[in-house]
Order: sequence, then structure tokens, then C-alpha cells
Amino acid sequence: MENRNLLQHFVIVLKGMAMGVAELVPGVSGGTIAFVAGIYEEFIASINNVNPRTLQVWRKEGFKPFWQHLNGTFLVMLFLGMGISIFSFSKIISWLLENQPIPLWSFFFGLVLASVVVVAKAIGKWNMTTVVLLLLGAVFAYFITTLPPSQSTGSLPFLFFSGALAVCAMILPGISGSYILVLLGSYKTILDAVDDRDFKILAVVALGAIFGLLSFAKLLKWMFDHHKNITLSILTGFILGSLNKIWPWKKVLETKTIGKKVLVIDENISPFSFEGEHQLMFAIVAAIVGFSLIFILEKLASQK
Repeated sequence: MENRNLLQHFVIVLKGMAMGVAELVPGVSGGTIAFVAGIYEEFIASINNVNPRTLQVWRKEGFKPFWQHLNGTFLVMLFLGMGISIFSFSKIISWLLENQPIPLWSFFFGLVLASVVVVAKAIGKWNMTTVVLLLLGAVFAYFITTLPPSQSTGSLPFLFFSGALAVCAMILPGISGSYILVLLGSYKTILDAVDDRDFKILAVVALGAIFGLLSFAKLLKWMFDHHKNITLSILTGFILGSLNKIWPWKKVLETKTIGKKVLVIDENISPFSFEGEHQLMFAIVAAIVGFSLIFILEKLASQK
């Protein structure tokens, strides 16, 4: 793991904040941001180091070797940044989703579209296998985006399960953890818990997330170590297929209100078929900004 100075640790916090903002929007994955920012493999490897063997290092060699083996400072800075975003921007994102959805979705559409290019560029060797797996990944992600949302639930065991499953999706580029929460019917419950500072619900979700993170990271690390090109091709497909979810112009087919929770079932339409102001020029500008931001982030990540 890298030794970093204070400024570099601050940059990790900023990257964590970017991941946190992405995860607040259903359809955008924090894992995509981590990959483009150049910290994805280090993130997976560091998470994978949270195991009993690492604790034995602490017992036998002391705290400093344990912390270094864990890459603890990196993880703390990254999760600190994510936490800052989630608690600082949840109300803003909620307001934008409600009042300015087209520019917001356009920005993230451009961002995710550029991420497809960036992740595909990392594939070292293209062949029939990588192409087929990319297409399969895209079809699978597209299928997930077409599933209808479930009704909201406040059951604590179900929220634990939701946290575990969502965090697995979170660390996969292209598969949005927050969208998995929408499908499970937990998204509004958890977002409201953040806004209301309901720490009981947040603690249960966090425990589920920790369980899912530690379990899934092992598989991802093994895949990157032994089948990197295959893994990257699947992830590229995931990102490509997820674009369906974040298309800015949608027609609402059905809404369901459960208490103060509103579930929406919709379909993608042309901006010229959109009822109301389509904001096409504003959307194009927002998409270009999001698209450009990814390449700027990639350029900064490649510079040592």
C-alpha cells in the first residue's frame, strides 16, 4: 500500500466524498467513481485485509504493523469522505431529484457514459470472451434496471439484508447500491433515517453493509488477481447496462404512496415526447460537464 502525505490523504477524502454523492443517486455507483479515480483495486484489497489474520498481526507485532497491513488510514479517509457527503448532501440530492431531475440525471448520464470508456480502456486484451462477457454484463445490469421497485419496509432484519446487498452493489462499478435499495423498498426509509438522524436504523444498515462488504471483497480481489481482463469486461458491461436507469426523460406509469413514501414506476422516453419542459439544452450541457469530469478525474488519478 502507498505511503501518502497530508495533501494526498485529503485527496482520498475528496474521492470518498465523490463516491458518497454518487451513491446518493439511485442508478449511479460509487464503485464507478472509485475505479475512475484510480483507487478501486486498492479499495478492494484494503477491505479484503479486514480479517482474523490481520488481527493476529496486531496481537503479535503491535498496532502500527497492523494498521499498515490494514491500510487503515486510507480506509478511514475514504469512509470519512463518504460519510461527509451522505450527511451533507442527502437533502440537496433529495431536493434536486424532486425539483431538477432532468439536469441532475443528465449530469450523471454523461458521467457514467464516460466511465464506460475509462473502464473499457483498462482491459488489457480484447477477445471473443471479453466481448461476450461485456454484453452479458450489460444485459444483466439492464434487466436489473427494469425491475419494479418494492414497497417500503421498516423491518430491521430486512434493513440489515438491504445494507449487505446494497454495499455489494456499491463496490461494483455500474451497479448502484442506492438503486438496489429502491428495488428492495428500503431507499426512502434509509434516506429519511439519514435526514432524521435515526441512528437505530442507520446502525442496523451499517452492520449489514459491513457484513456484505467483507464477504464480497474477497471474491472481487480474487477475480482481479486471477482474471483481471474478464473482471473488467464484466464491470464495463455493468456500467453500460446501468445507463438505462439514469436516462433523464421518463414517463411516469404508476405511483404508489405508502405513508410519506412515494414509489414511482416509469419508462424512458424521447425528450421531445416529454410532458412539460424538456430542458434539452440545459441537459446537454449538464451531460457534457459530467462526461468531461470523468476524464479530468482519470487524468488527475494517473498523475503521481
